[in-house]
Amino acid sequence: MYNIEETVDEILNLAATHFKVPRERLNPHDDFFKTLKIDSLQALELLTRLENHFRVELPDYEVQGVSDFRTLAERIQARL
Repeated sequence: MYNIEETVDEILNLAATHFKVPRERLNPHDDFFKTLKIDSLQALELLTRLENHFRVELPDYEVQGVSDFRTLAERIQARL
């Protein structure tokens, strides 16, 4: 079972790996669209990868409007 900080860290590591950006460039409060320079389709890819990694399902209404890593971690944490 992850705590919130571990969940945030896992998300940042996965995002860095998936989008090939240095992990140290990513901050929990960053807007992932801007920091990773991704569009909504790429954000969906990231979300799918995170759902598989954490073995959770995030309904659209829970992630709609979410654009920072920490809030995303909180939504995932609520499903663990």
